[in-house]
Amino acid sequence: MLIAREKRKNNIAEYLLYMWQVEDTIRACEFDMEIIEKRIISQFTENEKIRAEIRDWYANLILMMHEEDIREKGHLSIVQSLVNDLYDLHQKLLYERKDEEYLEQYSWAAPNIREFKKKLNGQSSNDIETCLCGLYALLLLRLQKRKVSGETQEAMQTFSNMLALLSDRFKQIEAGKTEF
Repeated sequence: MLIAREKRKNNIAEYLLYMWQVEDTIRACEFDMEIIEKRIISQFTENEKIRAEIRDWYANLILMMHEEDIREKGHLSIVQSLVNDLYDLHQKLLYERKDEEYLEQYSWAAPNIREFKKKLNGQSSNDIETCLCGLYALLLLRLQKRKVSGETQEAMQTFSNMLALLSDRFKQIEAGKTEF
């Protein structure tokens, strides 16, 4: 909850990747609050009031995952809605605003997006979700201490650069510093 709150405020793409990781962690803990308490919540050194908030946050996520029937795979609707919002902004920056800096980042990422989309076999609905899937896969490989080719690292860097700029534009809009 604390990490999610901070990431949501500062970088929407990092927040989404973090939430995907939290969903997978909940699944790995078999939706069991006792396991989550032991493996996750016990690691926090905050006072008991904050720890209770964290506990409630995980319990609510578990409830939502059950209600939305995403126990085995998929993402919470609130998370998927943000992916869709990012995609909408992506489209506006490319086709309505013609944001030069963003167009440049996208031009670097586009061939890698197309290539990675093929590997996903239709599991990604749009370019932003494809980039997030790629970065999440990279995160999982690194957590498993598996070797990642230089070519893959370069491709993922284009995703990261594009999403960082997109996240910055998103943050500006939310802060009321710009309109679209």
